[in-house]
Amino acid sequence: MKKKQSSPNSSHTISRRELIRNLALGSGSLLLSSNSLAACVSNKKKEKLGVALVGLGYYSTDLLAPALQQTKHCYLAGIVTGTPSKAEAWKKKYNIPDKNIYNYNNFDSLANNDDIDVVYVVLPPSMHKEYSIRAAEAGKHVWCEKPMAITAQECQDMIDACKRNKKTLAIGYRLQHEPNTQEYRRIVNNKLLGKIKKLDCAAGYREGRTDHWKQKKEMGGGVLYDMGVYSIQGARLGTGMEPVAVLKAQTSTTRPEIYKNGLDETTIATLEFPGGLIADIKTSFGENVNFLNIACEKGEIRMSPYSGYAGVRGSSPLGEIYTPYEVPWQQAKQMDDDALSILNNKPMIVPGEEGWRDIRIVEAIYQSAASGQMVKL
Repeated sequence: MKKKQSSPNSSHTISRRELIRNLALGSGSLLLSSNSLAACVSNKKKEKLGVALVGLGYYSTDLLAPALQQTKHCYLAGIVTGTPSKAEAWKKKYNIPDKNIYNYNNFDSLANNDDIDVVYVVLPPSMHKEYSIRAAEAGKHVWCEKPMAITAQECQDMIDACKRNKKTLAIGYRLQHEPNTQEYRRIVNNKLLGKIKKLDCAAGYREGRTDHWKQKKEMGGGVLYDMGVYSIQGARLGTGMEPVAVLKAQTSTTRPEIYKNGLDETTIATLEFPGGLIADIKTSFGENVNFLNIACEKGEIRMSPYSGYAGVRGSSPLGEIYTPYEVPWQQAKQMDDDALSILNNKPMIVPGEEGWRDIRIVEAIYQSAASGQMVKL
């Protein structure tokens, strides 16, 4: 019986099949490795966060953008503006890629841009809620300028949206990051001069503009929302407590042709704190005023200027309170602190709840001024 002979090509055919199979397996492994590598790269912890500024008015142009050239833990990655000429100018000045330049119509597509980690909302207060919530829903951390919003409910909506989307929210209170402010707070909180007996705080300047959002009620205008928040912060930080009532308040204007429809050019209020402690605050768009006086059992802390961009300065019986720096150091410090909080998964120094507390007081002051009555908090 003749032995069955193998086809001369049979061994070659088997080798070819094995080769094809091995190549297929190898390709799969290569694909898997590539995907794993991509995942590792995408999950790699960033050393610096990309920030997109929303709204390119004075504060962004003259302070935040220059500050972002000095920051160590974040940088200017993108912009959002409704003005094409501004977009072109910023693109050239800061070398911003076209893909990181947005307008208000395509804002939500920020969600697809990994260059941008933080959206800094620097718009009129009436727009803060909308763009803060949209930023959070796009998967971005949110920094929002003061005042946080128009109402305490809007503030709460912003807080809820960030929590729902697992994103952080910080309010742009630069002074809470500032060393001289931190020093007077240290003296107060540690009762180094004993109990506080009385507090007086004022913040204001002569506003020359007549058609800005600050003169438009529907956009969040009025001095109490803007400079008034500094006075409220001074009373809260300077006592280390939260007010329990607005005892009385009054709004006024010397320029009714500008500050009309009930808009306040100047506001004064008396706040009551636990233990009967009284704080008188004033804020104005009609005069230059900037001080915080905290009368304590063992002497007085006097800060003047207490909220200036170029520096905060003061004194107490314990000595001078003064660490010098130059503009825009405060803004750079604030953004670096907030970026570090995100990078290290630490609580924000000034979370959304802090902005909510101030707007709650703003609403009570307006209510007291309108009714002529005390308003409990």
